[in-house]
Amino acid sequence: MKQKGAKIIVDCLIEQGVEYVFGYPGGQIIDTFDELYKARDKITQILTSHEQGASHAADGYARVTGKVGVVIATSGPGATNIVTGIANAYMDSVPMVAITGNVPVSLLGRDSFQEVDIAGITIPITKHNYIVKDVTKLADTIREAFMIAKSGRPGPVLIDVPKDVQQKECEYTPKKPEEYVPKFDATQPSVDDAVKIIAEAKKPLLYVGGGCIISNASKALTEFAEHIDAPVASSLMGLGAIDANHRLYLGMIGMHGHAGVAKALKECDAVIAIGARFSDRVAGDRTKFARHAKIVHIDIDNAEIDKNVVSTAHVMGDVKLSLEYLKSKLKKAKNAEWVNACRGYINEFPLKRCGTNLCIRKVVEKVNELSPADGIIATDVGQHQMWTAQSYKFALPRTFLTSGGLGTMGYGLGASIGAALASKKRVVLFTGDGSFHMNLNELATAVKLNLPITIFLVNNNTLGMVRQWQTLFYQKHYSSTTLNLPTDYMKLAEAFGAKGFILDKDADIDATVKKALSCDGTVLVECRINTDEYVLPMVPPGKTTDDMITDLDK
Repeated sequence: MKQKGAKIIVDCLIEQGVEYVFGYPGGQIIDTFDELYKARDKITQILTSHEQGASHAADGYARVTGKVGVVIATSGPGATNIVTGIANAYMDSVPMVAITGNVPVSLLGRDSFQEVDIAGITIPITKHNYIVKDVTKLADTIREAFMIAKSGRPGPVLIDVPKDVQQKECEYTPKKPEEYVPKFDATQPSVDDAVKIIAEAKKPLLYVGGGCIISNASKALTEFAEHIDAPVASSLMGLGAIDANHRLYLGMIGMHGHAGVAKALKECDAVIAIGARFSDRVAGDRTKFARHAKIVHIDIDNAEIDKNVVSTAHVMGDVKLSLEYLKSKLKKAKNAEWVNACRGYINEFPLKRCGTNLCIRKVVEKVNELSPADGIIATDVGQHQMWTAQSYKFALPRTFLTSGGLGTMGYGLGASIGAALASKKRVVLFTGDGSFHMNLNELATAVKLNLPITIFLVNNNTLGMVRQWQTLFYQKHYSSTTLNLPTDYMKLAEAFGAKGFILDKDADIDATVKKALSCDGTVLVECRINTDEYVLPMVPPGKTTDDMITDLDK
């Protein structure tokens, strides 16, 4: 059956089980959008306000479902506008396929109108990318791209398709999508060493990362932790991998992790890192990370082993399969004294509350109290992100969407749109006044689609996290961080067609949060807090947990 390249693109997307494509049309991708229109009963186009919002929506959809998110954009500025979203997905190992149009093959490399080398631009931030110059290779390229995006350590793949390739015809034969089957090699030499270290540990500590969620290892992780009776600390990306209410869960590890976790890290004799990469935000001075403990690193990506912190033993493979195998090789342990000691460390260092009119931690806790266990929480990047991560008790995987590796301000609203479409549930977004202004245009998309998204906008009139660093490390030189934005958020919400509320004191938290979570459609709550609220604890950059700041007065 002969058909145009544009129709092959759409048929392959349908073949791969894609239900939504997020994007924005343009001259060099118009043929593909025409075919999307013809197939609108089988696949839904989501038109965002900006291509960056589309890429973040595809990312949010992928995180919630575990499926491949798809973003489509035209050439030139359309393509470059999705670069941040691609980089974000790459850093957080999110499966995504980005399809861009480009000028006809004969015009490539001639500085043609709206031409950029998007494949060259995205080489460092994709698992793989393609320029398809032959229509006969288009279908197999798309199929291969989906497999690459979802297999092993997931990530984004870009396919650049010139306009004439979309218009040319060739034979097309439908195929069933290939399933990715994770593997584990039990014969790898260091597995026995890992088993020995874990078996001999008297004070084991599990450090879990986003890989636990990506590999759907939540149940295996919980059973493994219970089997070896080891306390669990989570990276930002690992939140929700184990129920925060579980007796073994301690809290978040890292720069803004719990001080009690930092103490447990100092005292443990073995760290079992699971689907985590020892980033600078966790390891700090990586040469001194858990220097009195043996380290077992479990990861699917060989490039991560010994990259940041040198392990004593490592286990390569899918996290779920690795944990199930290790559990089968280990006797059930009891470490009651160690577990109780760690619980004591947590109680010894409670999270500090603010003493001003509105405490944002109390807002987060009230949202937590009133939301179902499978309710989805998204954030942008900054202080509000850390307050949410520290205070919200995530009970299930795939319920927390945040930009961990790239730290993308403006990520949250697009991601919330993708998450709301994927889950058909209310999504709560915590954002800051700085982050919100990055992509507030997507409020129009959320309202247009009548999506149940409640936005808690933490307004402190500053770029709070940068200001915090300026206060602590730059002699209070507040360079370009005081915003003084004239935005009237209630009028803004009304103009976009959303509902708006103001929250400026603790006494109104209960009533306002209840209203905001029960309204239909999109809701914006402006939370007015003090400019000089700080996220503590904090480990200064490049330092160790010995240098953790827990109280500014001290």
